[in-house]
Amino acid sequence: MDHTNHVRLEPAELTPAILEGATVYDTDDHEVGSVDHVHGTGGGSTAVIDVGGFLGIGAKPVAVPLTDLDFMRDEDGNVHALTTWTKDQLKQMPEHHD
Repeated sequence: MDHTNHVRLEPAELTPAILEGATVYDTDDHEVGSVDHVHGTGGGSTAVIDVGGFLGIGAKPVAVPLTDLDFMRDEDGNVHALTTWTKDQLKQMPEHHD
């Protein structure tokens, strides 16, 4: 996916209503998971990403700082995120429990 024409979200747009459900891609444009939910507001927020699984079954929730994700909107208005974490790195993180 070519992200050069995608618009980065403004800080005011980094809300659970906008971010939840966003697909997360690594730097090689491989899908690594999706944002399940967001904890907190502002700079100390974390995103809980469901990693692995199939159609949401068997996915492992992991928490990462919101600052580790680069959220943007594509030409169709869909929100997604880029991260430097790989799927394997995310899978090795501790499972997040609410």
